[in-house]
Amino acid sequence: MESCSGEAMSHNGSNIPHTPSRLQLDLSGAAIQGSIEDRNPAIVLPNQEDDTYHLAIDLGGSLIKLVYFSKQSDVSALGNASPCSPFSRSDSGKAGILSRQQARFPTQGGRLHFVKFETSKLSDCIEFIKSKGLNCYDIEDIANGIQSEEGSIIKATGGGAFKFADMFKEKLGVTFDKEDEMSCLVAGANFLLKAIRDEAFTHLEGHKQFVQIDPNDLFPYLLVNIGSGVSMIKVDGDGIFQRVSGTNVGGGTFWGLGRLLTKCRNFDEILELSQRGDNSSVDMLVGDIYGGLDYTKIGLSASTIASSFGKVISDEKDLSGYRREDIALSLLRMISYNIGQIAYLNALRYGLKRIFFGGFFIRGHAYTMDTMSFAVSFWSKGEAHAMFLRHEGFLGALGAFVSYDKLGLTNLTSHQFVERFPMGAPYAGGKIHGPPIRDLNEKISWMEKFVQNGIEITAPVPMAITGTTGLGGFERPLSHSSSLRSDSSAALNVGVLHLVPSLEPFPLLADPKGYEPNTIDFSDPEEQEYWFGILSDQLPDLVQKAVASEGGTDGAKRRGDAFARAFRAHLARLREEPAAYGKLGLANLLELREECLREFHFKDAYLAIKQRENEASLAVLPDLLLELDNLDQDERLLAIIEGVLAGNIFDWGSRACVELYQSGTILEIYRMSRSKMQRPWRVDDFDTFKMSWDRPHFRALLFVDNSGADIILGMLPLARELLRRGTEVVLVPNSFPAINDVTVMELLNLLEEASKFCEILRKAVKAGGCLDDKRIGEQDSAANSSEASFPKLLVVGNGCGSPCIDFRQVSSELATIARDADLVVLEGMGRALHTNYTAHFKCDSLKLAMIKNQRLAEKLIGGSIYDCVCRYEPRTQL
Repeated sequence: MESCSGEAMSHNGSNIPHTPSRLQLDLSGAAIQGSIEDRNPAIVLPNQEDDTYHLAIDLGGSLIKLVYFSKQSDVSALGNASPCSPFSRSDSGKAGILSRQQARFPTQGGRLHFVKFETSKLSDCIEFIKSKGLNCYDIEDIANGIQSEEGSIIKATGGGAFKFADMFKEKLGVTFDKEDEMSCLVAGANFLLKAIRDEAFTHLEGHKQFVQIDPNDLFPYLLVNIGSGVSMIKVDGDGIFQRVSGTNVGGGTFWGLGRLLTKCRNFDEILELSQRGDNSSVDMLVGDIYGGLDYTKIGLSASTIASSFGKVISDEKDLSGYRREDIALSLLRMISYNIGQIAYLNALRYGLKRIFFGGFFIRGHAYTMDTMSFAVSFWSKGEAHAMFLRHEGFLGALGAFVSYDKLGLTNLTSHQFVERFPMGAPYAGGKIHGPPIRDLNEKISWMEKFVQNGIEITAPVPMAITGTTGLGGFERPLSHSSSLRSDSSAALNVGVLHLVPSLEPFPLLADPKGYEPNTIDFSDPEEQEYWFGILSDQLPDLVQKAVASEGGTDGAKRRGDAFARAFRAHLARLREEPAAYGKLGLANLLELREECLREFHFKDAYLAIKQRENEASLAVLPDLLLELDNLDQDERLLAIIEGVLAGNIFDWGSRACVELYQSGTILEIYRMSRSKMQRPWRVDDFDTFKMSWDRPHFRALLFVDNSGADIILGMLPLARELLRRGTEVVLVPNSFPAINDVTVMELLNLLEEASKFCEILRKAVKAGGCLDDKRIGEQDSAANSSEASFPKLLVVGNGCGSPCIDFRQVSSELATIARDADLVVLEGMGRALHTNYTAHFKCDSLKLAMIKNQRLAEKLIGGSIYDCVCRYEPRTQL
């Protein structure tokens, strides 16, 4: 917002008009628009009838902010519709999808993008909107490259919505539907604090710490929006707020005075300059007055600023006699301290403990945030805390955007947004090198040039609109100094928000608010460096497998090399600023790696290996099942759990497993692992679990891990044993590929093969409706009658494509079927150790894994590599 001080304004209830309908998409006749080589080509929906509003704009005095929504019609965005679902299934059996998907989720999947332009470069903003087709009234106009005679109606806020309305009408044929500026600011802030995880954070003495906000305990708070001027808004609820104060000394002041005093060309250059400054040559400090001593009686240190620019009074020098860097830093501290103090006084006036700072004055700049935090902490004597927002500059634009009620975005919550950080250009040494790269071939070529020439390279002419990086849409920072703090660049601090409406929290978590998936403490620098090193060391083998999965072609090799360089650039960024992408954990790192693979078009890097291991394991499954059937019940249960642990040794995400593969075949390794199963295991709750076995469970969720022996020789026998006891079994694989983890479609194929020689599996698969009669063989009517009452075997995707699982975000199908489950089995290091080892559930839970990492073994269970974990916990009493 661009505002100055003025009288307080009260607003109760929202004046934002709402439309009654909700957006529905007609996917028939969908086609790709543009080059098929594009990383994310647009998809045209020629039969779409609904008007599709997808752009909102905040035109301030200094900056223009855009938020736009690009729909994504593939299954990864629409949700994770499992081909085998307990709700509905098409006649095509395995290839079917949920027919009720659109009805259940009227808001379809897509992406929220964030872009800014300097207001002085309005023409660049207009060209950007035109190039994206965001000014077209409906989807057919985009397809045909024409504008509607009526033109599009775009939500707009800020003073420029009035000042530039005629220009946008003339240049783009659009009409602004103007929204109240304050209303949009509050709506945008409320939306972020309720819907985006890791949005709010504190920043004091260089330390960034994310703050989890309970949406039910959000209000009241003070919103301090720093644009050209500053507005301070007391927020009491959705649409209920009051502007209680403000100041005309804000971002515009810093920019204006900075240009006059330092001759810098833009805001970011002044910020850079301040990084090298020493304000003591310009500011009068307490020590200057008291002979270098503190004024301890009132708690002021010698370095406290007594008077900004006060030392200039006694100097004979003119402006040219002072360093530009020192002037820039003094100016930054003066304005930041002033805003921080006024904010605290207003919070004190209304008894508010939470103060959120937003606006593009901050720009993720560490020194600015530290200065404001110090002011709030100093004046409140540590009782109040300054908090900042990662999407700080887009509050107004977001508020205007969510006023499109047809998109239904106002009720979305954090589990429905996934933030991604694509590698649009290499990052190293505190700098982003090169323009946004959307074409895959161009991206690979740039990666090659990046490596060949190191980081001292000249960027080619941008192929996209000047001023955006493709990494969340921010301008590239002018990073001329190696001492510049990396988090002064907002370009990699905010990614594209992928909206997945069909994700929900897992309903069986005993403590959803206190749930933390990661078990490894990444606040420890040693832990960070260790795991960064592990992931770096694994890259050559991963690239080899990925290239092989694509046939080993020259093109695949180039893409593999580019992937490795891009992922190393991500790691370099995180080494500099671990919190750059939000709260960092091992699960986040592993997911980032998988996303980077997909960015370079490696959809399933271990596909060939998985197919080979599945075939080998299926060949011996009949003998294993016969062996198990010849055991009595107690012996059989122990043998099955041993089989799960032995099978879990096959994990291509583990260096230890890769080394094992060099010394034997999959079956030799499996037999060796089984033969060495000696109890007690490092974590051994088997006897407790066996005692609970007398009470059959109604429904068991089995979160499976790897393909090959892990699923076929380990988890399928466990599922089979549960079925023979009358328990309904839901196998929960990955929705999308990750390393050698089994996916939904792979698992359905495996069940089809296993059902051919196992009657229990065949009946359960048939009862669950996973496969039709033609795929598993026709049976007579008597057999069909008996199968109707047989316990079901279902397959439901977990909603993710990562080796780990975050129970704050699972597929809606899984969340729905989980509500009646009374047993959860988590198998594998990623699901049961890296994440969720300390998670508690409302039902019985069993965590099974073989440890393949020495450090994890020591940190988590005080054990060693190849130790086994069998952790059983009865349901948590609420």
